[in-house]
Amino acid sequence: MPSAEFMRRAIAKAREGIAAGQTPFGACIVRDGRVAAAEHNAVWDATDPTAHAEVRAIRAACRALGTVDLSGCVIYSTCEPCPMCFSAIHWAKISTIVFGARITDAQALGFSELPIPNQTMKREGGSPVELVPDFLRDECLALFREFAAKSDRRVY
Repeated sequence: MPSAEFMRRAIAKAREGIAAGQTPFGACIVRDGRVAAAEHNAVWDATDPTAHAEVRAIRAACRALGTVDLSGCVIYSTCEPCPMCFSAIHWAKISTIVFGARITDAQALGFSELPIPNQTMKREGGSPVELVPDFLRDECLALFREFAAKSDRRVY
């Protein structure tokens, strides 16, 4: 059963990112009911197009847990992971992805997304990851509206 507490942790990280001039994406990785890592997108700050919230959270969780095998972990993401992030989640062996907004919602904000749904990647790639879509979707879409209202917002 997904946890509103952990999704709201991802949402809070995304808000931190928005306040820091980043984007409305946050991720939280949980193992055994405890947060292993929580990060926001930092593409602009890091000058790195791969510095997505999910990838940053995976890197931080691997460091914190001392392993590249995140089996048994759940990742909460404010948005459906892009193909790069889905692949990283698969390679890290994260068991479950819980996401709020859809990748098409990010595309509608102007982000240059490859709008391939996670369900399609799971099916076509044979990934064992469990998907829990649309969790706290309205709260995640509220982040997108906050971001869209900023006059200095930047998309990539």
